[in-house]
Amino acid sequence: MAVESTEHIFENFNGMFHKIVVLLQIHIAGNLILQIMKKTFIFVLMALLSCTVAVAQVKWNTIEQSAKVSASNNQKLFFVDFYTSWCGWCKKMDKETFSDKVVAKIMNKYFIPTKFDAEGDAAFTWNGVDFKGGVVAANGRRATHPFAQTILGARMGFPSFAIFGADRSLISVVPGYSNAAEFTVILWYYASGDYQKYPFDKYAAIFDAQIRPKMEKTLGL
Repeated sequence: MAVESTEHIFENFNGMFHKIVVLLQIHIAGNLILQIMKKTFIFVLMALLSCTVAVAQVKWNTIEQSAKVSASNNQKLFFVDFYTSWCGWCKKMDKETFSDKVVAKIMNKYFIPTKFDAEGDAAFTWNGVDFKGGVVAANGRRATHPFAQTILGARMGFPSFAIFGADRSLISVVPGYSNAAEFTVILWYYASGDYQKYPFDKYAAIFDAQIRPKMEKTLGL
């Protein structure tokens, strides 16, 4: 009887041990599956965020690139952002306004967005006129680029934005910082051609009620 009892105990122990091993395997497999799911979720989330960023990103040209765009094949307006390295409001525009999805969509669809360092050394030809920067002022700082002097004139300040026709003729200069909502009105005013129909103050007053619905339909928003 003693022998049979020992064998019985051993069988029970062996069965319990097998069950523990199986449970451990299930637990380990479950952890592995959970880790894979977490990694997959993180990957998908990052991919979605990347897509969102890509949609809300203005596709900037340098002034040299925009200067080489063929006028005969171009139907878009030129948008030139005059900035400097020390301009805090310029950086705020980049971070908060140009990152807006509606602003980016309008700019990419209807304009050739162009970044221009107003104290840089770019050399290019614009509308038949040659420009070259890089001159150092008496105080040791770079002088304002001749292109900025020509376009902005007495309204020199940063940021400033110049709107040019497809033939590079100047349409308007927009000075100063604007948030995304304000800048949307400004951009659509020129993109839609409505600047030829309304004074801007009246346009801004009727924008939400009369203009925005048509704009959103056109942009597919």
